Amino acid sequence: MLHSYTVGTCEVRPDERRVMQDGKPAVVGARAFDLLICLIEHRDRMLSKAELMDMVWPGVVVEENNLTVHVSALRKLLGPQAIATIPGRGYRFAMDVGDSRAVVDSAVVDTASGEAPPAAMSNGASAASTLSASAQAMHVARTDMVLTLPDKPSIAVLPFVNLSGDAEQDYFTDGVTEDIITELSRFRSLFVIARNSSFSFKGKAVDVRTIAHQLGVRYVLEGSIRRAAQRMRVSAQLCDARTGAQLWAERYDRALADLFDVQEELTRAIVGAIAPQIESTEFQQLRVGRGDRPSSHDLAMRARDAARQGDRDARGVTHDEALKLAQDAVALDAECGAALGTIAYLHWRQLWAGAGTGDAGPAIAEAGLAAARRAIAIDSSDHSAHLWKGMLNVFCDQHQAGLADLRRAHELNPNDALTLSLLGQFEAGAGHGEIGIRHAREALRLSPRDPMRWSYLNSLAWAYFASDNLADALATAQSAASDAPRFYPAHLCLALSHAGLGDIEQAHVAFDMAKTLAPHIVADRLAGHWKLADAAIRQRATSLLQLAAGVAPAKTPKPRR
Repeated sequence: MLHSYTVGTCEVRPDERRVMQDGKPAVVGARAFDLLICLIEHRDRMLSKAELMDMVWPGVVVEENNLTVHVSALRKLLGPQAIATIPGRGYRFAMDVGDSRAVVDSAVVDTASGEAPPAAMSNGASAASTLSASAQAMHVARTDMVLTLPDKPSIAVLPFVNLSGDAEQDYFTDGVTEDIITELSRFRSLFVIARNSSFSFKGKAVDVRTIAHQLGVRYVLEGSIRRAAQRMRVSAQLCDARTGAQLWAERYDRALADLFDVQEELTRAIVGAIAPQIESTEFQQLRVGRGDRPSSHDLAMRARDAARQGDRDARGVTHDEALKLAQDAVALDAECGAALGTIAYLHWRQLWAGAGTGDAGPAIAEAGLAAARRAIAIDSSDHSAHLWKGMLNVFCDQHQAGLADLRRAHELNPNDALTLSLLGQFEAGAGHGEIGIRHAREALRLSPRDPMRWSYLNSLAWAYFASDNLADALATAQSAASDAPRFYPAHLCLALSHAGLGDIEQAHVAFDMAKTLAPHIVADRLAGHWKLADAAIRQRATSLLQLAAGVAPAKTPKPRR
């Protein structure tokens, strides 16, 4: 028997993380569902706002309006009287609740026949054994049930295996596993199985497909740690839990100095590498199709994937087509943070593609900012929403506000290579060259096989340019252009770098390519409009671009070598 609650016309199924209303699935956001379960399970008392925020957002600092938004959503679903507000104190669940566990716990059932046991079984010892059988039946039912996969990609991190031959090293091995679980949980686009459930498989040789069945996940990360003398080797692999196929594998060799530093480094390296792999796999599966009824998360990811392919190849799905997919996702689930973040991203991309050079720019920016703010109101720990809010602010020339948003996004998720890469580019553009280059390099190191490597290379190239390191800017931009030949920013950086180094012929070639790919943007840059906070860097970029275009700049910079 599956555990469920009956509330009015709704059936709440904690094991499936689903609410059924009149027999049909109801749209309930992940955080709203968590809040509902907390209120139902503590319906015998008032819960303070602080308690609820600790339960629903454990270990995360969130604003109180997040709680208000989700309470409002639940009232729309269950009725305005479902959750009582205790002014200035908190909330209490105010509806009658039917609990399926009460039936199982109070009525002892014979597991073979399904009938009540004879009266002779009601003495102390027999009752105890019968209750035990009932508990075992419940355990079997829970183990054999098929969990519905969450809308977003789900992953279980199995306890890493200690191959050191020293049981005392278990603490380090478990610590690495726990840190990976914690850091993966920073990605709001992932559903990460909690530590206690993952550790229930410790020491057991279980096929990943069985784990997928029991935990309801698409992906499983497993690994081992071997320590010898002052060296450590960590092996990790990411598997498609439905097929058992290996999607990614890596080995890390480290010298042991400070164990805590090594543990932190290994955690970041593994998390930073597998998160893009999961996203890439999800995109590939979405292109093939996941049935006739995609989820809100699927629609949001389809929109983002289409736009990213367009970024790289200067082709593909138009902004309006991608935006419609994201808006359809919000129509399915008004609290889908991934969809709102995608809408913010798509509006930023429209500015990036040149729409911001016309009269429509302010309206586009405001629509994107509104979506980002709404996503943050739903979940203030969503680093992606802060990222695109920051990028929109940067492209509105609100550089300080944009940098603050980018820094907040990185603070919320230091393992996201895309955030780190863009932060590095615009830190350098604000005159913080050393910091910017360090961040941009770290992004590449964090995710060395990332499908978006071309984008990270481009950010590093611009960080080098902003720091007046033209030789490295040139070499890095060439790598970015090689990976993504139709990505205009890389050719723009090539034109500036060649011009600054005195190779005017090659500067002309790069300029012509950039102009072919993005004529409106190149014209805007020639006029001195750059998304760089530092005025001196903007002036240098304008002069070099004019030189590359064959237009005599106001002050021709001296060639650098």
